[in-house]
Amino acid sequence: MHKKIIVGITQGDTNGIGYEVLIKALADSRINELCTPVIYGSSRLLGFYKKLSAGVENFNVHITQSASDLHYKMVNLIPCVSDQFMAEPGKMTREGAQAAMQSLERAVEDLRSGKIQVLVTAPFNKQGMNREGFVFPGHTEYLGNAFGIASPLMMLCSYGLRVGVVTGHVPLSRVPAELTKEKIVQKIRLMDNTLKKDFTVIQPRIAVLGLNPHAGDGGIIGTEEEEIILPAIEEVNQSGILAFGPYPADGFFANAGYRKFDAVLAMYHDQGLIPFKALSFSQGVNFTAGLPVIRTSPDHGTAYRLAGEDKASAESMLAAIFMACDIYRTRRRNQAITEGMHEG
Repeated sequence: MHKKIIVGITQGDTNGIGYEVLIKALADSRINELCTPVIYGSSRLLGFYKKLSAGVENFNVHITQSASDLHYKMVNLIPCVSDQFMAEPGKMTREGAQAAMQSLERAVEDLRSGKIQVLVTAPFNKQGMNREGFVFPGHTEYLGNAFGIASPLMMLCSYGLRVGVVTGHVPLSRVPAELTKEKIVQKIRLMDNTLKKDFTVIQPRIAVLGLNPHAGDGGIIGTEEEEIILPAIEEVNQSGILAFGPYPADGFFANAGYRKFDAVLAMYHDQGLIPFKALSFSQGVNFTAGLPVIRTSPDHGTAYRLAGEDKASAESMLAAIFMACDIYRTRRRNQAITEGMHEG
């Protein structure tokens, strides 16, 4: 009986580094022992980028029209675009964005129906996607909508650091208005739950960052800390969640304060992602917490400037595949324990 995890992987923007990091990652000998990969993309594009990837040999692909018909010892590919499709490495094109959208839609359809067990998404260009009618700021919001979750949590994870954000892909000018006590409470609770359920942290310790410089300096540089963030921390503390702060973001990361915690909750995108990428870029994984399904991605973008140059590292893509499988196994194990307790 086939027991390897079926990992669906979207092609992302066909003109970025998605295919290059995919090919390098899936050529790793550990992949075949761990999972059965299913690329949602194009055999022609895969062949095109494989020729550009030096040192990748014995990379055999099983082309199939359905995730119900897989070769479990090979990389599988489900065509989502025409065989006439051409790559234009390094360029933002309508066709590249449309191909990314078609791949994502097909993969999510199979994820919803259970034909694949986890989803790993290669990067797309948000500007290009938006021009083609993609109404979501990114994968996180798209998947939240697809699975009926109003406010999932974007978490960047590596071996020694996990960072989530209260506000994700919103303009910086809107961040203060977007922050509410209720939203921060919801994100802390979600983070606490995912640390327990997906990362087997028994009693998570969560650091919460302030919004303003010096975490407001007692109200001198802003009042959000005292009026919104601290009351949110106090509320979750009353229910037994170990949340601490608010901490000034600069000193917190500069002094390695994050090492004392299981995760960090930042107030906005760059406050959390800039230090995370500075500390963990090559091994970083973007994980969408709070979904009934598992989705990860590398923590980099399309990197058009590197596309077609065979310079892109596959480390983050590999880490995304490994983490998706780890979380899947953890959820299955926890489910089995829960069901055993109920039967007992």
